Amino acid sequence: MHSIKKILENKYFVTFITIVIIINAITLGLETSPKIKTEFGVILSLIDRIALTIFTIELISKIAVYKLRFFKDGWNIFDFLIVAVSLIPASGPFSVLRAFRIFRTLRLLSIVPSMKRIIQAIFISIPGILSVGTIIILIFYISSVLTTTFFGDRFYEWFGTIGNSMYTLFQIMTLESWSMGIVRPVMKEFPLAWLFFVPFILVTTFAILNLFIGIIVDAMQQISKDGSHEEKKSEIDLQKKIISMEIQLKEITKLLNNKNK
Repeated sequence: MHSIKKILENKYFVTFITIVIIINAITLGLETSPKIKTEFGVILSLIDRIALTIFTIELISKIAVYKLRFFKDGWNIFDFLIVAVSLIPASGPFSVLRAFRIFRTLRLLSIVPSMKRIIQAIFISIPGILSVGTIIILIFYISSVLTTTFFGDRFYEWFGTIGNSMYTLFQIMTLESWSMGIVRPVMKEFPLAWLFFVPFILVTTFAILNLFIGIIVDAMQQISKDGSHEEKKSEIDLQKKIISMEIQLKEITKLLNNKNK
């Protein structure tokens, strides 16, 4: 088991699994082309089966080595679910599961350290994102009520209802044809409409959305600090062990010298 653990944790083995995931993702994408599937369908299917076999062997090996500790890691559970879904026979009522094979590509999130840090940062920043999301929902609701009241009669398709107004304001927030497509036609009927739309864009697009980015960046910095702190702690522990071993060696040397005398 110790030799298997060494193999599983070896960087070359991790690189190999990463390459298999990427190749498998490419083959699954090629299968969506009817022409390519007709000509190379057998080869693509064989590569898919080989990749699934490798993933299954890797998963079974990890469970055998780590036992119950395997399921204490959220990333391991994530990998387990993805591989388990792939093992369900994709025939009959389960034929739709064939499309879900592409989710194996998500295993890169648990293997590539940089991707893993980003996902961890997103999970850590969820409370902050929810707070900012609540603020933006309030802004959207208030703005949709105002736009429905002001512009709903003349521009029913855009601002006739609260729902229409929210969707139109979302389009404006994304800056998709907001000026020539929506705001300028409204300004022909309501020349002072820019007094609402310009502050709305400044608040939602350039302020609130940047808060989302700031929260995630802050979470990533926190993760990197925690990681560097753990590395320093491990280095200190290693130094302490080396010092204690040196002291023990000195004591053993003294005892041997005393015996020789």
